[in-house]
Amino acid sequence: MHELELPQGTVRYTDTGGAGPVVVLVHGAFVNGELWRDVVGPLGRVARVVVPELPLGSHQVALRADADLTPPGVARLLADLLAALDLREVTLVGNDTGGAICQLVATAHPERLAKLVLTNCDAYENFLPPAFRYLQLLGRLPGGIWLLAQSCRSRAVRRLPFAFGWLSATPVNRERSDAWVRPVLDDKGVRRDVSKVLRGISSRYTLRAAEQLREFHRPVLLAWGRRDRFFKPAYAERLAGDIPGARLVWFENAATFVPVDAPEQLAALIADFVHPAGKGADRLVG
Repeated sequence: MHELELPQGTVRYTDTGGAGPVVVLVHGAFVNGELWRDVVGPLGRVARVVVPELPLGSHQVALRADADLTPPGVARLLADLLAALDLREVTLVGNDTGGAICQLVATAHPERLAKLVLTNCDAYENFLPPAFRYLQLLGRLPGGIWLLAQSCRSRAVRRLPFAFGWLSATPVNRERSDAWVRPVLDDKGVRRDVSKVLRGISSRYTLRAAEQLREFHRPVLLAWGRRDRFFKPAYAERLAGDIPGARLVWFENAATFVPVDAPEQLAALIADFVHPAGKGADRLVG
């Protein structure tokens, strides 16, 4: 795990290093880079893979108290990270809330991007999905996120539909879910950060980004799990119709967390997407 000092504070990230196309994997709310761990290994054979830990509730180091953590502010943070690491011709890959942030980066800070991949994520008026809007209320209530964190001490609660239960078709193991909830349990600065994020979320940002993506003339891949109850297939179809030349690929047995449900297939798809003539997946073998 590396650390980078940005104007907003310290951001941790992993980096496979090496040559090849640069792929940046972006997680969503209340998870961290552990979401992508089964994708990084195979994809790292054919690309340099960078996984930042954004201040979305499972980050290990709180940002400065005055950091802008509205959706545009988090997008600026991600763009600042790309610039600080001097990453160029980046393929940006987003999931869940991270997909919304990637849309804002693509429309407001596209200068370092070559390609965009969206897996199941917030889009249009679905930011947050209705089932998770209670989180925004908790973000506004004094002590609300602390209470949420205490409830997540129970692994049974984590498996409920309004927690992680319906986000993946594959059960999330204890080690991974512990890594997701430990920071918000242990650090009041992390709780402060995610409260700010939740208070700032509004569909006006994703609706505006969707309009601007109509003018995004770079390759776009939509890798969507059909079994998603929150980011339903209709959103993928709508994005595919609105973004010029976007390619839509279905994962039949995946839900929101495609990196958990179908990591090898997703890695192969991204590998082909980032390599000329779609030969990346062939190099994953072995």
